[in-house]
Amino acid sequence: MYKNPVPTVDIIAERDGKIVIITRGIEPHKGKLANPGGHVDYGETIENAAVREMKEETGLDIRLKGILGVYSDPERDPRRHTITVAFLAEVIGGKLEAGDDAREVGFYEVEKLKKEDFAFDHWKIIQDYVKWKQNGGTYWSSK
Repeated sequence: MYKNPVPTVDIIAERDGKIVIITRGIEPHKGKLANPGGHVDYGETIENAAVREMKEETGLDIRLKGILGVYSDPERDPRRHTITVAFLAEVIGGKLEAGDDAREVGFYEVEKLKKEDFAFDHWKIIQDYVKWKQNGGTYWSSK
């Protein structure tokens, strides 16, 4: 049997200059901050997974705007090798409320976030988002 990476999604969702961040309610990294996201279900598109995970974890409805990047470090998740597609989105509705594996959820100013508070490689994703914003929302290279 082959050992293949597991596909996941992460979402940077904006509203009024802030982004949605959850506090994890389960291990790994229980109590740490994270971008909303999760595993892609069998038979589901990656785009639908992003919209579904956002709704499950935050209660919010989103419109996907694009892809920030793909993150595939085999060590990014201590449970198994995952590959995530990080989406950029805007909040278009819903009611902010923590659900699924999120203990808390809120809107945060990026400038007030700290690396040591984050789970997985989500700080890197947020830093890439900051670079993307500084570049006027256009493509940039991390190389």
